[in-house]
Amino acid sequence: MNAEQLSDRLLDFAARIGKVVDALPDTRLGRHIAGQLIRCGTSPAPNYEEGRAAESKADFRHKLAIVLKELRESRLWLRLIIKAQLLSERRIRLLLDEADQLCKIFGQSLVTLTKRKPDNQ
Repeated sequence: MNAEQLSDRLLDFAARIGKVVDALPDTRLGRHIAGQLIRCGTSPAPNYEEGRAAESKADFRHKLAIVLKELRESRLWLRLIIKAQLLSERRIRLLLDEADQLCKIFGQSLVTLTKRKPDNQ
């Protein structure tokens, strides 16, 4: 997968998060999760784009770490939506799977970046 395809996947993820947020019930818990999820679920795409334009390898690594952190948080909120029965698991399952896949991609990217020797950066 190239950088442009990964960027598109993150953009699709953000759009799908927006739809889930709009479908959440207008309850105290629903509003709380919506606010949290819209922030963390839409931030990986722009953070990745910032990383692609990083000024250094360290800056790139930092931006990827932020992307992973926000994806992990998004995954947690999606799991809570299911656990609290705010939306059906059937509705969230594919998005949760995408969050898992993206976490693995960015997690492995960070492992690879960390293993590289400083002169290979």
